[in-house]
Amino acid sequence: MMNYHFVGIKGTGMSALAQILQDLHQHVQGSDVEKRFFTQKALEDKQIKLLPFDQNNITPDQVIIAGNAFPDQHEEIVRAKELGLPVYRYYDFLGTLAQNYTSVAVTGTHGKTSTTGLLSFVFEKFAPTSYLVGDGTGHGEENSKYFIWESCEYKRHFLHSTPDYCIITNIEFDHSDYYKDLADVVSAFQELALKVNKATFACGDSEQLQMLQSKVPVIYYGFNEENDFQARNVTFLSDDSGTEFDVYVRNDFYGHFKIRGYGNHNVLNALAVIAFCDYSNVPIQLVKERLALFHGVKRRFSEKRLHATDQVMIDDYAHHPTEIRVTIEAAREKYPDRKLVAIFQPHTYSRTMTFMDDFADALKTGDEVYLCDIFGSAREKNGKLSIHDLQDRIPGSHILHNSNLEELKQYTHSVLLFMGAGDIQKYQNAYMDIL
Repeated sequence: MMNYHFVGIKGTGMSALAQILQDLHQHVQGSDVEKRFFTQKALEDKQIKLLPFDQNNITPDQVIIAGNAFPDQHEEIVRAKELGLPVYRYYDFLGTLAQNYTSVAVTGTHGKTSTTGLLSFVFEKFAPTSYLVGDGTGHGEENSKYFIWESCEYKRHFLHSTPDYCIITNIEFDHSDYYKDLADVVSAFQELALKVNKATFACGDSEQLQMLQSKVPVIYYGFNEENDFQARNVTFLSDDSGTEFDVYVRNDFYGHFKIRGYGNHNVLNALAVIAFCDYSNVPIQLVKERLALFHGVKRRFSEKRLHATDQVMIDDYAHHPTEIRVTIEAAREKYPDRKLVAIFQPHTYSRTMTFMDDFADALKTGDEVYLCDIFGSAREKNGKLSIHDLQDRIPGSHILHNSNLEELKQYTHSVLLFMGAGDIQKYQNAYMDIL
């Protein structure tokens, strides 16, 4: 048994990895800031020890796994190196761990968390599977054959692994604090594609993915007829029960499927899973049954009913203009008779600056818009713009803060769509306290 100490254990990936190692009967503890995060409950449920940052947490018998947001100058990392302990960055440790299994990396600018969660949910009923989902969910299965994990493109972190299989959901420009432009992002995904050992599954509707070069087979999925796996006859059900669609494989009917989610993006996520499962000889009936049962991952269109005001409150991680647009579209498809109140907290100053006009255009597809102060991440705490710069681009929009949360009560029989990758949940919790 190894003793692992996680520096920044409350991060979504770090929390999930800690749970995997705990499930595999390793000794796990970790440190972080004392602020409560949504990832914390799963750690507590598995009785993983949580500590405030302190160099005295580091002892001579440990292996250190350091979160990506914490520099080498962090007091715990400095102490670990003084003691000569092995120190792994999160992405390096993942790459090493994956080598012990038939590995499946799920990546893309959008949709990777939902797709990883869905694939894991389906596949674990087919074969012993360990998995890491970027919503803080991790599961380690003894005698696993497969390891499915969400693989992040930020700073090319996903290049620290050589997966057997890879699912790529799409490619768009993001992380403008690191990538220079779209071509730079494409080059990173292209480099990853050349590292895949057995097969890649890519969304053929994404123009950038159509040009993918690979040394292994590439199976394309999407809505266009040129794809190997194509979704047709998509129907968004009006009884709040989800979406139905047909799948054709190279123009031959393959099967009829149903998912609980709404929006074309959820159909594409399901199609990626269907394609990989077919390639892996998972029985189609098992795939159908599991797709229809999947309730989604944390912080992706997570719903609560507020009976006092006849409102639906949706919590979503959307922090890119494309994600905002498809999340609003999905809410519109599921609740066509309700007003949509888009409540958005931008994540990082660099992303807000880069996509200012795109954010405005996406948010305007809501019926009402509220904006929260920009969330500065651990890697970027301040910038030269404010939330008012975005507000100026959205006529009639409002700024939301704790002192005016009661305004939301006026939108009875509406959908309150809270979106953001920061701490927007504090506004949701405060609003529920008011009710």
